[in-house]
Amino acid sequence: MRDYDEVTAFLGEWGPFQRLIFFLLSASIIPNGFNGMSVVFLAATPEHRCRVPDTANLSSAWRNHSIPLRLQDGREVPHSCRRYRLAAIANFSALGLEPGRDVDLEQLEQESCLDGWEFSQDIYLSTIVTEWSLVCEDDWKTPLTSSLFFLGVLFGSFVSGQLSDRFGRKNILFATMAVQTGFSFLQIFSINWEMFTVLFVIVGMGQISNYVVAFILGTEILGKSVRIIFSTLGVCTFFAVGYMLLPLFAYFIRDWRMLLLALTVPGVLCIPLWWFIPESPRWLISQRRFIEAENIIQKAAKMNNKVAPVVIFDPIELQELKLPSQQKILILSLFRTRNIATITIMSLMLWMLTSVGYFALSLNAPNLHGDAYLNCFLSALIEVPAYITAWLLLQTLPRRYIIAGVLFLGGGVLLLIQLVPEGAYNRVLPYILMGSLTVLIGIITLFLPESFGVTLPETLEQMQKVKGFRLRKNTRDSTEKEENPKVLITSF
Repeated sequence: MRDYDEVTAFLGEWGPFQRLIFFLLSASIIPNGFNGMSVVFLAATPEHRCRVPDTANLSSAWRNHSIPLRLQDGREVPHSCRRYRLAAIANFSALGLEPGRDVDLEQLEQESCLDGWEFSQDIYLSTIVTEWSLVCEDDWKTPLTSSLFFLGVLFGSFVSGQLSDRFGRKNILFATMAVQTGFSFLQIFSINWEMFTVLFVIVGMGQISNYVVAFILGTEILGKSVRIIFSTLGVCTFFAVGYMLLPLFAYFIRDWRMLLLALTVPGVLCIPLWWFIPESPRWLISQRRFIEAENIIQKAAKMNNKVAPVVIFDPIELQELKLPSQQKILILSLFRTRNIATITIMSLMLWMLTSVGYFALSLNAPNLHGDAYLNCFLSALIEVPAYITAWLLLQTLPRRYIIAGVLFLGGGVLLLIQLVPEGAYNRVLPYILMGSLTVLIGIITLFLPESFGVTLPETLEQMQKVKGFRLRKNTRDSTEKEENPKVLITSF
């Protein structure tokens, strides 16, 4: 029987219908860009020092010397977590003794910040760090906030595909968009760090689920020639647009609660998209909901000014699809055979280690030398030419060599950062680690099967025939000779 692309070939590849789907699905990704990186500004740690109460009976000299100094990057700065014991310096002040002249400051007893902290407002008016004093003994909570967000991303990655297989691409797309926007809004009313973090985990689940399902829906609706540009200049570029909007919002809104409120507005604006984005006809066909699939294809034909065949799906083809379903495919099916398990594990490593490098660099951008907002904006802006380059390379070169090449390049640059003179940035260990992992995964990528110019498998049985380790000759011809799949597309 014919596959879906053959059935819908009369629609064309790039008509008004395809353009509408392309831009609306891509636009729905914009909130993902700033929600995924918002922790950079929401959980930023301003410069801080121990608070010395105004009620403390100290002379101006002792108040100015109440905080011990420490060495940081070759210069002395006030300690962030210690102060001289207040009772002792108050006694010296009452006796009229002068710090440094009458009293050796290095010999004074120190204590923790018993009265809280004073935070600089030069860059941020408030963050969750200043709100709940996530510094010194509690500074571990700040990186944990990011880690738990990505734990939500991990969980969402596992369930989003399964949910969209069960309940439909469109339903899950908008449900997860609502989760991302709704729980981001609820974070505004957080009364403590624990509440904020729990809600942030749920936001992470919605954030990645929205991205994954939008990607699936687009690739299932759009034709072969449009899928590459959709996956690069579409969803990826619009993600970068959202990422670029984040520092712009944060620059003008320096209170974390008001910033979160501003970041939820674009999600609300996505509600009208429900009436313009259809369900995936491929998914409807896999659920044997043929009439609904035909209606969507008929509307697409009308929008593209194309004449649809009187019968889109041949009755004989429909009869074949009504046969008993094949064995149910679960996530464990990816490890059922050695061949598929090997490809799965390598793909997991590729995504995992690439994500480590990407998010580590992106989340660290504001900590580099210079303006935090400008650094974040430039980090997002540089992604746009990267996606354009990827699109151009994907038109002509094998996928494995493209991925391996850029990973070698990126990993090599990270490893060479240690050669930068010390008067730049000399904390090289994270970059050495990321560079090594990036080069490693670049090597592993060369063992993946090539997909350039090859018809992609649509069933688990077809996937078992895919081999890696070498670029086979005449792959296009050999694939076309394979038996046509018995279903148009599976939920897997």
